[in-house]
Amino acid sequence: METLLAIGKVLLAVALGVPLAVYFLQERLIFFPQPLSEAERAGIERHFPGVHEITILSEDKKQLRAWHVAAAGSAPLVVYFGGNAENVAWMIPEAQKHAPGIAWLLVDYRGYGGSEGAPSEAAITADALQWYDYAAAELKPARIAVFGRSLGSGAAVFLASQRKVSQVVLVTPFDSLTAVAKRHYPFLPVRLMLKHRFDSVSRAPAITAPLLCFVAQRDEVIPPAHARKLYDAWGGRKDWVELEEAGHNTTDSHPLFWQNVASFLMQPAP
Repeated sequence: METLLAIGKVLLAVALGVPLAVYFLQERLIFFPQPLSEAERAGIERHFPGVHEITILSEDKKQLRAWHVAAAGSAPLVVYFGGNAENVAWMIPEAQKHAPGIAWLLVDYRGYGGSEGAPSEAAITADALQWYDYAAAELKPARIAVFGRSLGSGAAVFLASQRKVSQVVLVTPFDSLTAVAKRHYPFLPVRLMLKHRFDSVSRAPAITAPLLCFVAQRDEVIPPAHARKLYDAWGGRKDWVELEEAGHNTTDSHPLFWQNVASFLMQPAP
């Protein structure tokens, strides 16, 4: 009997301890900030003509940074929200090479790149609004589109639900972070634990901006079923592009990727 009681105590400790540990450590499990050194930041503007770093101050006095990739004429401006563990500066040569007629604002989340602070859903979504408002007032583009990759799809969908955007591009998006977490951690009470929910599927029906949705056929991180739920709920015109044989981190090398991105973003505003 004593042995059974001891085993029961151990199991109870594990049952309580693991969820508690995950709850208090979830920021470390969800966000993987990629800082950029001063030397790397300085080198970007030297090596890429037409690119410069923009700094704004958040409402709670954190310095937020983004890369502005300029384009001539009446090009649309795309506000870009990257994936987890992503340094968005890598998109500079990609955008200039594959979408030369389009302007970009590549946003660093808090703790990423040159931005101060720590990431959270509340901070990322609030900062997304601030970046949009800055772009509209200071950069004055003819129109603003949003582009969200993986984690960034949550920020992009939120922004599209709160501001007028001409188009939305989502790459390997999810319906909600809660649903993805439940898939990967079915033994945890995810709904009770998760502080950063990014509930995109609940926002999608009210969004009327056209959507271009990319899914990776062999996505091991966010299976296409999650994107399909978001896509089906979308309130506006929408296009679904499934990239055969692509994985979560290999979408951009697929031959259908950039040609669809460029043609979609260069379409006249609806």
